[in-house]
Amino acid sequence: MEGLRSRILDRRAIGEPETAEMYALYSRYYGGTDEAQFRADLAGKDHVIELRQGEMLAGFSTVAVFEFREAREITVMFSGDTIIDHRFWGTQALPEAFARFAGMVQNRRAKPLFWLLISKGHRTYRYLPLFIREYWPRHDRETPSDAQALIDAIASNRFGQYYDAASGLLRFPSSRGYLKAPWTDVSACALAKPAVRFFLERNPRYREGEELVCLAEFRADNLRGIVQRSFLEAAQCAARAA
Repeated sequence: MEGLRSRILDRRAIGEPETAEMYALYSRYYGGTDEAQFRADLAGKDHVIELRQGEMLAGFSTVAVFEFREAREITVMFSGDTIIDHRFWGTQALPEAFARFAGMVQNRRAKPLFWLLISKGHRTYRYLPLFIREYWPRHDRETPSDAQALIDAIASNRFGQYYDAASGLLRFPSSRGYLKAPWTDVSACALAKPAVRFFLERNPRYREGEELVCLAEFRADNLRGIVQRSFLEAAQCAARAA
């Protein structure tokens, strides 16, 4: 099978055919949404990380980058609508591309960089323990008060009344997208993982589209494996080009 190639695109460069192609892939896996809502969400993002196999769209993630000022000034990368064709699940193309983009952002902004991830499925949540050393919330440690305060502040600012600080979940009056069956199924192998069990306990209504708000700092010594390598390489390349 031909490998995947990734591109990081300015959202404004996404034309009508590409938008329709993205929605066609997204709607194969997500219900409780429509094309108007998808387009509105896309309009609120800054970039799209695109995966292709040849000419075929194999996956994408929309990303917003913004400055946040609370107790300190930070940069936040917010992952929006994300999907990969199930035939490519397990590949590292998306986390590698995301880390490259994060390295470029870090070089340009020169402020602490945080990843805001909202997760409506255990597969998305598992990106955190796979590639990040310290992230919140997690199964084996209570979230420190300062980290929780930062999560609450960012989520309240970004999502307003739809963020429930008591549970750490996004709860909308009507669904803004939920994974269709069978993609919500949890295998026995997955259920054996503490991180998966934790996600299911914290977000029991994930099948209805509720989302767990998570936060991690994108810092070289807080990353693992290919994500760490890609982040460092991109940051170094950006610095040499400056």
